[in-house]
Amino acid sequence: MAKKRNKACNRHSLQVITLCISTAMVLMLIGMVVLTGFTSRNLSSYVKENLTITMILQPDMSTEESAALCQRVRSLHYINSLNFVSKEEALKEGTRELGANPAEFAGENPFTGEIELQLKANYANNDSIKTIAQELRTYRGVSDITYPQNLVESVNNTLAKISLVLLVIAVLLTIVSFSLINNTIRLSIYACRFSIHTMKLVGASWGFIRAPFLRRAVLEGLVSALMAIVALGIGMCFLYDYEPDITKVLSLEALLITAVVMVAFGVLIATFCSWLSVNKFLRMKAGDLYKI
Repeated sequence: MAKKRNKACNRHSLQVITLCISTAMVLMLIGMVVLTGFTSRNLSSYVKENLTITMILQPDMSTEESAALCQRVRSLHYINSLNFVSKEEALKEGTRELGANPAEFAGENPFTGEIELQLKANYANNDSIKTIAQELRTYRGVSDITYPQNLVESVNNTLAKISLVLLVIAVLLTIVSFSLINNTIRLSIYACRFSIHTMKLVGASWGFIRAPFLRRAVLEGLVSALMAIVALGIGMCFLYDYEPDITKVLSLEALLITAVVMVAFGVLIATFCSWLSVNKFLRMKAGDLYKI
């Protein structure tokens, strides 16, 4: 009798371990999709905020006038960062690139001062940039506004396609993960179908019968989520060692939100699948339990 009880305990423990590992693997995939989504969004902002708009200043602009213009432009709500390049700095850069001083041939400095602007990500699209360029051209001392129009359009189109692909993958993965976890939990509860029927025969309410299974599902979901978070965290550590600049597009906040999503998804889906499976066996008659 004791041997049978030990075998049953060992079999149940093995089912729980298998369930937790299976669920953890699915949660890891979900966590990777969430992290990829955050990375895509942050990468989009990073790329957009590093697109440069150049304000070409008139040749007769003095240093004081240029500084005043920089101060005025810096206060605009859509400006993320600003860099002023004086005529002298432009001449040095041109001399370094050409290998000769152009001023010696032209008799004067042929370069003009420039203000390099980076916009906030929400304004880094062609429609907004056109409006901003028109406004900046009205400022005194501004000769022209230049920006990589084709690059801006290409970046926005590419990022939109990536977001759509990630959304489709997330939906498909959610459906697949629900199916896998539901089947795993159903097999786990299948072994207890006769116990469920026995409790129903002695007058136990459905809520009373479901309660221990739901509590176990919550615990299994938490354990699975923690396993997935640890495994994913180890992977992120290796990724950081290989590419430290990953922190520019993947912040600590994104990692924490991903962990919360994994825990919430693990607990909710495990509890919901357990609720469905227990209800299925509660509705079945005694004769039907032998046919499945």
